[in-house]
Amino acid sequence: MDIRTLGWLNNRIKIIDQTQLPVKCKYISISNLKGVWQAIKTMQVRGAPALGAAAAFGVYLGVRKSRAKKFAHFIRELDTVIKYLNSSRPTARNLFWGLEKMRELALKNKHKKIPEIKKLLLKQAFSILEDDRARCRKIGYHGNKLIKNNDTVLTICNAGILATIDYGTALGALYSAKQAGKKFKVYACETRPMLQGARLTTWELNKKGIDVTLICDSMAAVLMKKGKIDKVITGADRIALNGDTANKIGTYSLAVLCRYHKIPFYVAAPISTFDFKLKSGRQIPIEHRKREEVTELFFKRPISGKAIKVFNPVFDVTPHYLITAFITDKGTIKPPYRKNIKKLMAKEKSG
Repeated sequence: MDIRTLGWLNNRIKIIDQTQLPVKCKYISISNLKGVWQAIKTMQVRGAPALGAAAAFGVYLGVRKSRAKKFAHFIRELDTVIKYLNSSRPTARNLFWGLEKMRELALKNKHKKIPEIKKLLLKQAFSILEDDRARCRKIGYHGNKLIKNNDTVLTICNAGILATIDYGTALGALYSAKQAGKKFKVYACETRPMLQGARLTTWELNKKGIDVTLICDSMAAVLMKKGKIDKVITGADRIALNGDTANKIGTYSLAVLCRYHKIPFYVAAPISTFDFKLKSGRQIPIEHRKREEVTELFFKRPISGKAIKVFNPVFDVTPHYLITAFITDKGTIKPPYRKNIKKLMAKEKSG
């Protein structure tokens, strides 16, 4: 099955509504700024790289009907659109990276007429989309080198096709390994409370013919103790300069378990997920979501009392010293991270 998470058709963003999976694969079209914000907020579209592309097209939708004649007026409108999209979700670096790319493009071309700038913004959104596609393929190439024949890999949340444009980060390594003819098995954590592992990762791995077994999040330790896991590969939503990494809640627990059981713990992410402005994970903003995600069985049936207090952070931060290596589009990064991530930053600037 050819899975396309996000695209552009008839002046609309076309996305898979991920809240409908795995019951049905439903595509929806979004034609306005509010629709993009809502799709990001409600996680109809999710995954750090996919959010970068969605935000970029959202910027274009937000300004395409602008009547501004002068750039000063246009950039004010653009900044209002960007600020609005900024407010949708706070943690994933790629969302802000995509918005920054769009603003930089507008400023670079401020001497041009507004209709021309609008065309360039749409072109930039397509560029961001294709950029992610290329970066994920490179991550897959480098990640494949770490997967051996007959490996058993554990992953959490969804860092695959549904979280990117067409290949994935953590799962991209698996797709590349399968393409190389390697045989391996995958265990997918269910990923409470929104069950991205159960609903999304198992769905797409199964569609791609990869041997996948679903487990409850709390079962990972038993598998490791029994020697059933060879390595863990996860995605990331934001990575600080020292290597501290924000990813779906439960990732930190897996990293601690890996350290105790002497299992390699890898993080796969494109350079756009690295936040070179943040010195450590303490500075990463962590999104907290509504209580119903925890108190109800996928919003259908209560599983706790109405008076029960809820703590519902979407992400946790894994300290850099628990991470074996980063799998990026520029290659694999090993410790010392602060030094080697700075080298990575220099590579990205030089193109």
